[in-house]
Amino acid sequence: MESKGVSRRDFIKTVGITTALAATGTIPPVLYASERRLVTFPEKTELLLLTSSPPQLETPLKYFRELVTPNEALFVRWHLSNIPTSVDLDSWRLVIHGNVDKPISLSMDELKKFEKVGYTAVIQCAGNGRSFFEPPIFGGQWMNGAMGNVTWGGVRLKDLLKSAGIKSGSMEVVFKGLDKAALPTVPGFLKSLPLDKALEDDIIVAYEMNGSELPMLNGFPVRLVVPGWYATYWVKSLSDIEVTDKPSENFWMKTAYRIPDDPCGCVEPGGAPKKTVPINRMTTRSLLINPEDGSRLKSGQSIELMGVAFSGGYSIREVLVSIDGGMNWSPARLGKDLGRYSWIQWFYPWQPAKPGNYQVMVRATNSIGESQPLDGLWNSSGYLLNKIEKYNLIVA
Repeated sequence: MESKGVSRRDFIKTVGITTALAATGTIPPVLYASERRLVTFPEKTELLLLTSSPPQLETPLKYFRELVTPNEALFVRWHLSNIPTSVDLDSWRLVIHGNVDKPISLSMDELKKFEKVGYTAVIQCAGNGRSFFEPPIFGGQWMNGAMGNVTWGGVRLKDLLKSAGIKSGSMEVVFKGLDKAALPTVPGFLKSLPLDKALEDDIIVAYEMNGSELPMLNGFPVRLVVPGWYATYWVKSLSDIEVTDKPSENFWMKTAYRIPDDPCGCVEPGGAPKKTVPINRMTTRSLLINPEDGSRLKSGQSIELMGVAFSGGYSIREVLVSIDGGMNWSPARLGKDLGRYSWIQWFYPWQPAKPGNYQVMVRATNSIGESQPLDGLWNSSGYLLNKIEKYNLIVA
């Protein structure tokens, strides 16, 4: 039984063709920003290609003109090459086991009997903006499109865990999806949360994006949603939840996705940290979306600059805009507020009085006073990018 509108055959055909091209060298394994091209995968509009196997697809910035990112435009990021291309809901189960009183196995219908909750939240890859680091960082050369703002619907993780009964001495909750490594030497993708984090009200197992089923490439049939934290924890095609009584030793927690253990998560460029911790909450960011960097405008013609700003679980208090390279700053108007996990749009009216090159800068501050640095912080993984970015607009 096919559970999605896209056929398994078409999905495999599309992924297979691009994988073959990559294998022959037609598509480089990692494409630099200047080499990107648009491709179309099942259930997706044209997205920017980084790699085809596993799929890494970036959202063009024009889709961020919308407050909520359309499902077909949301970025795609998988770690293992053997990803699910169809799921039969008649046989799929979400299993909860480990240090629990009663292991349970839930069908989709049984999952939906739990209270439904939802909210709008930014999902952002930890490496979003990596291509802007100086000196350069190895890894997927994301620009600023490895993110999106989505309305998620599902059930509270804590309700599922409590239905299984959490035994005393439990420390962590480990999550596993349906994706698999192509080689036995490659570690399976597992992520874990401390038990107290897993029991927070807003951690959900989502089966809806913007009121519809999740696209296959974004984790159908369900995925974990950890609002305010980077997307590495948002395990796609979730199938297995294990409660453990000891810290996780898996590669994706112990070795990968770690940042320097200091307030900025940074070191001197080219340096190495003395100690690291797993990446967690997102930093405060703001971007200019319209007009795009490098746009040509007319002198004397009014325009409204527009962008987005967000933070890791804290609402945005203020967005300041400079059109003269940071010498003077003025507050922008904030748009509709969809909650502390969502991004908010900002608007700034401007009428350039004379021709010339103008450098636009944007700076957001969240509700607890966290803002953005003028100079980019650096770490060897290319994470946590949130410097004040500079955009050049040409007025003629």
